Amino acid sequence: MSNLRTDSPPFPARALVRVRPALAALAVFGVALQALPAAAQDGTAQLMQIGQRFADEALQQGTSGAGTLPLRMEVQLGQLDSRLRLAACARVEPYLPAGSRLWGRTRLGLRCVQGPVAWNVFLPMTVKAWGPAWVLQNGVASGRPLAAEDAIQAEVDWAEDAAAVYANPEDWVGQVAARPLAAGQALRQNMLRPPALFAVGAQVRVMVNGGGFAVTSSGKAMAAAGEGQTVRVRMDNGRQISGVVNSEGVVLVQ
Repeated sequence: MSNLRTDSPPFPARALVRVRPALAALAVFGVALQALPAAAQDGTAQLMQIGQRFADEALQQGTSGAGTLPLRMEVQLGQLDSRLRLAACARVEPYLPAGSRLWGRTRLGLRCVQGPVAWNVFLPMTVKAWGPAWVLQNGVASGRPLAAEDAIQAEVDWAEDAAAVYANPEDWVGQVAARPLAAGQALRQNMLRPPALFAVGAQVRVMVNGGGFAVTSSGKAMAAAGEGQTVRVRMDNGRQISGVVNSEGVVLVQ
């Protein structure tokens, strides 16, 4: 079950929300340790403070232009390996490793840039992004369409999963559960799919769009599909093509 709070206030209607704070351009700052041995208990505490300060300031800068996004950021630091024996360092520089981001479970790099021995360690870290979402009140079987009463508003950790949460009820009401869903789960994009507009083996219209022309034909759907989904169609001549289903159930091929 996802971590959630149901005491959050109502939130304004929005489209499907995808939030990933842009932090790549943040400047890295250095912190002097006054030649304190990082392997000592107080030195480890200093490293943790550096990591906490860097994460807090980076998140503040990264979300300063987020406007009305209802996010409440929270950082939870892990522990450095207790077996580490690091040389004294006059200046430690925190940084985000390549490919990392301050979102969900991640890590922060700490490197000595002014000391007798250059070292580099990684501090595990979890960044939570608390905000409003829709949470299931009851379990939903795979393939069942969702109704408005299936979910309520609550505050959840958006960063707990890579998939985006839904903000508007109209984005998920009527959508079909792509797998069995449990009570307490926040509704996310990868949990639902559009209702099928035709079944496997159904005769469907196919429209091929080219440079200034469009050709309409027909074929048999090789899978059930709904609006916005990609489906393969076996044409009458035996050829197989793929296209995207529109709201009228026509398969569009570019």
